[in-house]
Amino acid sequence: MAKTRRKPTVVLGMLGTTLDTGQGPQRWTKWRPTVALCQQEDLVVDRLELLHSPKSSGLVTTVLADIRQISPETQVRPTPLDIANPWDLEETYGALLDYARAYPFNPEEEDYLVHITTGTHIVQICMFLLVESRHIPGRLVQLSPKGREPSAEGTHTVIDLDLSRYDTLATRFQQEQREGLSFLKAGIDTRNAAFNQLIERVEQVATRSRAPLLLMGPTGAGKSQLARRVYALKKARHGVSGPFVDLNCATLRGDSAMSTLFGHVKGSFTGALQDRPGLLRQANSGVLFLDEIGELGADEQAMLLRALEDKRFLPVGSDKEVESDFQLIAGTNRDLQEEVEQGRFREDLLARINLWTFRLPALRERPEDIPPNLLYELDRASEAVGTRVTFNKEAQARFLDFATTPEARWSGNFRDLNAAVLRMATLAPGGRITREVVDEELQRLRSQWRPRSGKAADVAKDRVAEVLGEDLASELDRFDRVQLADVLEVCRDARSLSEAGRVLFSQSREKKTSVNDADRLKKYLARFGLTWADVGGRPPAARG
Repeated sequence: MAKTRRKPTVVLGMLGTTLDTGQGPQRWTKWRPTVALCQQEDLVVDRLELLHSPKSSGLVTTVLADIRQISPETQVRPTPLDIANPWDLEETYGALLDYARAYPFNPEEEDYLVHITTGTHIVQICMFLLVESRHIPGRLVQLSPKGREPSAEGTHTVIDLDLSRYDTLATRFQQEQREGLSFLKAGIDTRNAAFNQLIERVEQVATRSRAPLLLMGPTGAGKSQLARRVYALKKARHGVSGPFVDLNCATLRGDSAMSTLFGHVKGSFTGALQDRPGLLRQANSGVLFLDEIGELGADEQAMLLRALEDKRFLPVGSDKEVESDFQLIAGTNRDLQEEVEQGRFREDLLARINLWTFRLPALRERPEDIPPNLLYELDRASEAVGTRVTFNKEAQARFLDFATTPEARWSGNFRDLNAAVLRMATLAPGGRITREVVDEELQRLRSQWRPRSGKAADVAKDRVAEVLGEDLASELDRFDRVQLADVLEVCRDARSLSEAGRVLFSQSREKKTSVNDADRLKKYLARFGLTWADVGGRPPAARG
């Protein structure tokens, strides 16, 4: 087995304006932490990032010369850091945070240590916080002298670590979190409380954990987009360094599934003319997104479980294992627990991937988020058609009046919304979406979401029987049964009798042939002995 290559060791540290001083030959008898760092027998420092005050140039010159003498293999890169008061927590943390954000960390190629022996206690605390928060992806290193006598009595400074007292510092933490949340939401100012809470939890997990994430939700709810943004956020925070690799497992067919995921060696089967690494190896040090993971076959599930647990697997036709250390994000629109019970998904694999499970709600569950998403989709459509497209006021109100009611099924979720806006943008005269364009699109959507006759009859049969009972339902004509089923569906998704009435009688209301939609609906339900309480309108809280 080939010997593992040692990664270069890079140390970040602050020059000690007291501990690192010394002149003349006698300086070699004094313990100087920064110089001693490069004299450790069991620690090879390949590069030292030496931070220092601009006023310490003379001491920097001496320390650099001494390190070259005792450790010529160490590259020292001095960097002046302008901190007026190194005992000021806000100023010191801000300067070190800016340095860490700008530094080109590459954890896959280099090991990082942070030297906290030198510098003020505030500098050491800030270094600790930056390592703990993963702004610096490294470990701490502390040096101490051998048999050193206690120092003479001096002054002391009390440092209050209640960070909430430091307004500027607290603001920077909060701003960074807000930026992360906004990024995960594509900059869309979402208003649904449950969805915002979900994204906040995703942000916390994404920046702190490399465990698998399971994204559940209907097709078109945004699982793929969220997975890509989780990856981009992790990479910006030094959580991963490799690529984002994605695959819709529903596209895998037959024998090619194993090869696509795990790779193969040349000659392993007919058509294998050269080695293929496979997606798991391509995702090494990065993120692998497997959408519709419930579509994987039994063999692929078993191999994936082994790869997650051991980070090793066998390519097709090979007798030599390969390694890949990736983070898995899985997506599904299925109930995987039900799939386990039906014997179609491995229980041990589900246990491995559902440590962090997030269910993305359907678009129709977030009506208050449709207006900001409409503007987002309009910006995307403008890019697609190559010109700036806007709504006139009447047209936008008309579209939102429809889009935020239960009549709008949004069965394809954001894919439906994206397609609708793109169609309207394409047809908009002079880049302005008018009432006529909106009306044409609403007609198209209503037709698209209308149940087909056979399906409608089956749905009607089940829904009406559920409310009236089998005996009463069987006495209805098919015409009445289908009509009542549609009314019941609207009522089930509406928040009030009035809202359901507005949906059901929207066309007649525009022609002013009805003055009280709620009363009209109430009388219709009474024909079947039903009240609003019987049909179970959904309360407002349930829609969030």
